[in-house]
Amino acid sequence: MRATILFLFLSIQLFAQKTNVLPRSTPEAEGVSSQGILDFLDAAAKSNHEFHSIMILRHGKVIAEGWWNPYRRDLKHTMYSVSKSFTATAVGFAVAEKRLTVNDKVISFFPDDLPANVSPNLAELRIKDLLSMSVGHQRDPTGPVVVEKNWVEAFLQMPIPHQPGTKFVYNSAATFMLSAIVQKVTGQKIMDYLKPRLFDPLGIEGIDWEVNPQGINVGGWGLRLKTEDMARFGQLFLQKGMWQGKQILPAAWVEEASTMKIMQDPSAPQTRKDSSDWLQGYGYQMWRSRHNSYRGDGANGQFILVLPEQDAVIITTAEAPDMQGELNLIWEHLLPAFQAKNSPPSPKAGEPGFKTFQSGLATPRQKYHSSTTSYAGWPHFWGHYGGKNPGTGAF
Repeated sequence: MRATILFLFLSIQLFAQKTNVLPRSTPEAEGVSSQGILDFLDAAAKSNHEFHSIMILRHGKVIAEGWWNPYRRDLKHTMYSVSKSFTATAVGFAVAEKRLTVNDKVISFFPDDLPANVSPNLAELRIKDLLSMSVGHQRDPTGPVVVEKNWVEAFLQMPIPHQPGTKFVYNSAATFMLSAIVQKVTGQKIMDYLKPRLFDPLGIEGIDWEVNPQGINVGGWGLRLKTEDMARFGQLFLQKGMWQGKQILPAAWVEEASTMKIMQDPSAPQTRKDSSDWLQGYGYQMWRSRHNSYRGDGANGQFILVLPEQDAVIITTAEAPDMQGELNLIWEHLLPAFQAKNSPPSPKAGEPGFKTFQSGLATPRQKYHSSTTSYAGWPHFWGHYGGKNPGTGAF
């Protein structure tokens, strides 16, 4: 089936009066080429990537957004490992409240779960090593850990052959341990702990997060929230923890979390580094990316991509196993759109130059299993003119 991409230039006052939505603007009004966005959508339609949603922000305003059928703006989406960036933020709040420090030893929080013989590397393991995926494990221990009844005890039993802080190994169980530590020092699951500190100030509501058999949010995965919720989180980091004139997360933590703490493969040749967004360094549960950007990153193409030099945030949800290919489309089409100069004025609905573009942007399931072109959930991608939020029944 074919989907209609509508760049609508609307000013709908009723929708704009809602207080829990991000402000809207238009691409050209914020110095972005709408043609570059269209080129990205055309390339996405021709690719093998199954996109579910996209939201693009510049200067704190949403300039384009869309959901592929059957996904909608009001539906939550599984974050996979984007969850990790939220878990690290809970640690950041706990540090700010002096409940812990990143140099605290992990074993100090779990005296009743320690192995009979605590190895020197386990004894030296710090919170910052959990945050930077540099525990010292030879391989990710998550699989063996999560089949046990006591995940904390199972994690602490795992051999640590390498000195903590020296070797990057992707480690979702380490993120779980961060969740367990925050719960230990606050008495709250991280989702409850974050509610008044992060979720409520940002207007994020109706979310859920998986818990383990011990009643601890799993931390490294399992969070579900909406596309615009992801955008709020990314914009908070772009604004260095400032939200609506209030510093809700310390700027020092944003800097600490988003900058490189360890390289994934220091021996990789420069040619590999130049072409990979997984070899740019790792912060605190965030990946460094090319073009001096960083991101929250979840399996199959969930991205909160923060581009400080462009004052921009790009959000995607997807089912796209080739995640590098997905990012390559962003670098090829959207990044130059931010750098465009002398962008032509955007057309208004009903005027010459207003276009309706046709492209096969249904998900693969809809491409082959849908029998109608009038389904209300077809994706609409908007450059919103007049600085107001669009009101429509399309979502």
